[in-house]
Amino acid sequence: MDKFLIVRTGGTFPDYARKRKDFEHWTAEGMGLADGQWLCVDVQAGEPLPDPAGFAGAAMTGSHDMVTDGMQWIHDTKAWVCRAVDAGLPLLGICFGHQLMADALGGEAGYHPDGVEIGTADITLTAEAGADPLLVGLPAVFKGHVTHSQTALRVPPGAALLATGTHDPHQCFRVGEHAWGVQFHPEFDADAIRHYIDMREADLLQEGCDVTGIRATVCDTPESASLLVRFVEYCRKR
Repeated sequence: MDKFLIVRTGGTFPDYARKRKDFEHWTAEGMGLADGQWLCVDVQAGEPLPDPAGFAGAAMTGSHDMVTDGMQWIHDTKAWVCRAVDAGLPLLGICFGHQLMADALGGEAGYHPDGVEIGTADITLTAEAGADPLLVGLPAVFKGHVTHSQTALRVPPGAALLATGTHDPHQCFRVGEHAWGVQFHPEFDADAIRHYIDMREADLLQEGCDVTGIRATVCDTPESASLLVRFVEYCRKR
């Protein structure tokens, strides 16, 4: 029960991964986990998910795929999320993982009506966040890196909305006691989000985005990054 599961739903750009490893490594390192303390299951590649009962907690990564793409591995992962929540396994869904959790648990994922969000955004806590074990003690507004076209259009019924933003109203939610989704990327550092802006520059310009202004938003996000360690601490104290 001391080991953590990282559900890999996708990876970063291959050239960047060769230099800086990939989403699962960024997540494990951000969580402060050493080799042997975590297991990665690559669901995008068709690897089967294990029994939720065998882990202290699980994090689901982001992906360049979309929740609405409808591949079999997405359906299988949504079914596993429901089993994991029923079993009481602490979950942390990041970006695609957040959207997949929303969709699996009775909400809805889909394209954001106002288009892409990318850069470093203000994450604003709601009143409910003050009593949330993962978010308690954080500033009322903190910075988080974002890069996404889809979003949790609706959070699951009964979910606690814990954070919002000017572009995306659902930056963080919790279902039950132990399952969180965050639209922002606590595992990204400033270099990573700058790389994403560079890689998407042509598309952003085509959409009429102010790329210079987006680059100017980028800064370090220590409060956002702290959620990974906070999640591990929460799991270990249960």
